[in-house]
Amino acid sequence: MDWSQGELSKRANIGLSTIRQFENGLRTPITNNLLAMRRAFEDAGIVLNDDPAGITYKGDPGAKA
Repeated sequence: MDWSQGELSKRANIGLSTIRQFENGLRTPITNNLLAMRRAFEDAGIVLNDDPAGITYKGDPGAKA
């Protein structure tokens, strides 16, 4: 994904400062935030799965890989 922190914040409806803290290791995501980020990624065509590869891209034309 070619998303900025701001884009992820907007798509997941999570505060930008929260996203920054996650990425900098200053904060551990709570379940609600993890689910919101997962939904944002899945809405963009990314499927998070349990296999070793971890993700699958469905090729949503509106998403940038």
